[in-house]
Amino acid sequence: MQTNFTAEQLADPHVAEAEGILRKCVHCGFCTATCPTYVTLGNELDSPRGRIYLIKDMLENGRPADKQVVTHIDRCLSCLACMTTCPSGVDYMHLVDHARIHIEKTYKRPLMNRLTRGILAMTLPYPARFRAALALARLGRPFAGLLKRIPALRPMGAMLDLAPRNIPAAGGSARPATHAPKAAKRGRVAILTGCAQPVLDPGINAATIRLLTRLGVEVVVPEGEGCCGALVHHMGREAQALDSARRNVDVWIREIDRAGLDAIVITASGCGTTIKDYGHMLRLDPAYAEKARRVSALAKDVTEYLSTLDLPVQDKKNLTVTYHSACSMQHGQKITMAPKMLLKNAGFTVRDPAEGHLCCGSAGTYNIMQPEISATLKARKVKNLEATKPDVIAAGNIGCMTQIGSGTAVPIVHTVELLDWAYGGERPAKLGA
Repeated sequence: MQTNFTAEQLADPHVAEAEGILRKCVHCGFCTATCPTYVTLGNELDSPRGRIYLIKDMLENGRPADKQVVTHIDRCLSCLACMTTCPSGVDYMHLVDHARIHIEKTYKRPLMNRLTRGILAMTLPYPARFRAALALARLGRPFAGLLKRIPALRPMGAMLDLAPRNIPAAGGSARPATHAPKAAKRGRVAILTGCAQPVLDPGINAATIRLLTRLGVEVVVPEGEGCCGALVHHMGREAQALDSARRNVDVWIREIDRAGLDAIVITASGCGTTIKDYGHMLRLDPAYAEKARRVSALAKDVTEYLSTLDLPVQDKKNLTVTYHSACSMQHGQKITMAPKMLLKNAGFTVRDPAEGHLCCGSAGTYNIMQPEISATLKARKVKNLEATKPDVIAAGNIGCMTQIGSGTAVPIVHTVELLDWAYGGERPAKLGA
């Protein structure tokens, strides 16, 4: 793609990076076939190619974002299926990140939109606030239907619909601690506690710690670690996202320097994609660039790390598992085979759904901010998953689990919960007796 940025514009390293990405696009349109919003809406501007044209025009002309640009960028799920499909290697992820930052700086959103985004940014990254908000949601749930009839308040209605009716008790796995290995020591890792996951499903990290310690791995839950920054990063709130990244980098570098780490294990693939990008996010910060690069190099999805431990093959079990590959796992981190191979070796019968490349519609806060498109994608995903006749659905991302779980009666659990059970741990409570 030909670009016409001025030398003055290209002096900004962010613009220079965007220009390099834009120039790689050859307009082939392969991305449109795998883009969930284009497949759903059929609008060229709701495809990656269309958004690239809008971003190019906005940045090249140095103008503020307008309503058209914001509408179509906001509809992007950042599922990154386009990057898997693109034959030219267009780095759409960093281009759309830059566009969102530009939007946040130059566009004044309608009042209710600003308010909703502000509530999400002030609540979701903080477990105590998030838990309190879920408790308050019980009072608002009877009004969800009314809120969804008012366009500006639909996100509030969607929030109430997604709020679980029962909030699990806080688990001990989120507290800072060092969990000693229960077999001959073969490694030492830190585990990301996260923000929403320990509130919605503390059993995921508990299962991870049980499994890893049984396998001889020391697991550290470091003091001071917090949200990875993904939620606000995708809202264009760059300063808040980078503050989160710096805090976590400091925490993990301290652990690396104190006793060494073989990996930073992450059980939410959306977080994993962001943490693996810390080196890029902080590349212009001289105090953090090298430290962030070291952290990103150690970041591993839990299935990615488990694949290095040569787990023994287990006897066949009479349980069919359909594996849902989160977009952040397959497109963001390019991890496709490891989770399924681990499940197969653990004795489960593993099935793949049709259209596995398409997003379920969760995408961080997307199912709140774009509830209509999200609901369409959820229905399509659930139909494909249920068509495989599974006993259980496995996934590696809490957002997907919450989204899909709200549309099906089939139990959905984290991949690591099934692996923990297969290798001597507790049967996942969602599977019943």
